[in-house]
Amino acid sequence: MSVEPHIETQSLSESSRRDIVGAATILAAGNALSRLLGLGRELVIADLFGATGYVSVFRVASSLVITLYDFFVGGLISAALVPVFSEYAADKARRHEFWKLVSATLSVIAALLAVAVLLLELFAEPLFEILGAGYNAELRAAGVRMIRWILPAVFFLGVAGVLSGILYALKKFTLPAFITAIFNLSIIVCGIALAPTWGILSIVIGIVVGAASQVILQFIELRRTSPQLRLEFSRTWLAHPALKQIGKLYVPVLGGLAVMLVGVALDRNLASRAGEQALAWMQAATYLVQLPLGLVVTAISFAILPNLARAVSALDFRRMLALGLKLALLLMLPCVVTLFVLATPVVTLLYQHGAFTAEDTAATARALRFYLLGTTFAAIDQPLVFAFYARKNTLLPNLVAVAALGFYLVVALPLLGAFGYLALVLANSAQLAGHALLMVWFTRTRLGGLAGEGLGVTTLKALLASALMGLAMFVLPMIELGSGLVQEILRVALPTAIGAAVYIAALKILRVREADQIFILARQRLRRAK
Repeated sequence: MSVEPHIETQSLSESSRRDIVGAATILAAGNALSRLLGLGRELVIADLFGATGYVSVFRVASSLVITLYDFFVGGLISAALVPVFSEYAADKARRHEFWKLVSATLSVIAALLAVAVLLLELFAEPLFEILGAGYNAELRAAGVRMIRWILPAVFFLGVAGVLSGILYALKKFTLPAFITAIFNLSIIVCGIALAPTWGILSIVIGIVVGAASQVILQFIELRRTSPQLRLEFSRTWLAHPALKQIGKLYVPVLGGLAVMLVGVALDRNLASRAGEQALAWMQAATYLVQLPLGLVVTAISFAILPNLARAVSALDFRRMLALGLKLALLLMLPCVVTLFVLATPVVTLLYQHGAFTAEDTAATARALRFYLLGTTFAAIDQPLVFAFYARKNTLLPNLVAVAALGFYLVVALPLLGAFGYLALVLANSAQLAGHALLMVWFTRTRLGGLAGEGLGVTTLKALLASALMGLAMFVLPMIELGSGLVQEILRVALPTAIGAAVYIAALKILRVREADQIFILARQRLRRAK
């Protein structure tokens, strides 16, 4: 059985494999810096403001920005912009046409975003009532104010997202990979500098400043690449077939994102009824889950998307997708195991200082473990969704999103009274698992499946290596190390180092070739750095 993946990995050209792994490495490096600064952002928020009701309503406002960004632009990038732009960018004869197309697309989206933000400003109060009806009057008033201040970030993030999509299509991954680091750095600086005067509104100001910075830096880079990029409202280009194709591809995504909006509204509304601190705990745990997902899965997914969109044969498409899934599983499974075993020490080290109490740590650690139940499913879900997008099938993944919301409600509503915020966390994991399993099924029935690519064998080997890693780590936290910052670091670092060594050794013994490629590339990067 070990021969099968070996044959598969040789069949995909080495240049294609290097392109995917190399792009994923750049994106992962950028995400690593961004997540490191994002962690700093979360630490600043926890230290300055703890896990109070004001932090919860801030989370409502900030999650609204992310949700609206996903609704207007986020899904558009992966579902339509990158696949369509990649086709034009790949053909040098149509490069002038490419720049006209992206200029027209950027102009239309910028105009729509500006109108949407203005309308949302008018309806900020009823908007917060939908999301946070369970909070008291004082917190609701604070939440409305935060929404009004934070909404301009939706415009800036949306435009920045389109600019990132253009760079992805050109296979320029470096700036989009590192641009979010500027966003998080802006929040940290504004939070520390302005908190004494503006309180938690200082974080809101940082979000707007960081979003605007993303637009400025990427626009400068694209103008340097081609002076042809500009706002373009020509009737000829607004009627371009490619622009119509982008709109056609995006309509199903818009429907799926509308369902997601409903899901987010329900989740925030239910969280507001589970106690004023519930959402603060949930978001603190969510960030720890999103850390490896952003570092690994998002990087791999965006790295393979242009290659999937350009794949000529079904065989190359299948092998690229299988490679992406294998890399995601090999890198995500040890992260999930580490966070599950070390949930309390990790939360203690990162959050328990300043206004963040031991009670907050315990509640956050419980939420983290429940979130991790769905994290591995999320790791395979995003590459599968992107595979359908690359084949210009945007309808099916978004129909699956409707079914996944049903999984959430089936778990959340009956359990909320008995388990409070943990019922919502468990429901989120059920939603992720249900969505991923349905996408696996449809990948097999609509895209021909991945049989013969060695994915099952690699998955079993990764699971076995992760189980050995978890077993090795489980004993070490029992060692009494005393108290203090150094001891808190050791409680996390020591078992993590031992676990990583066990995992790497297990992959070597099990002869997982994709893991060998990761190690080889890492050594090459280190040599170049020297």
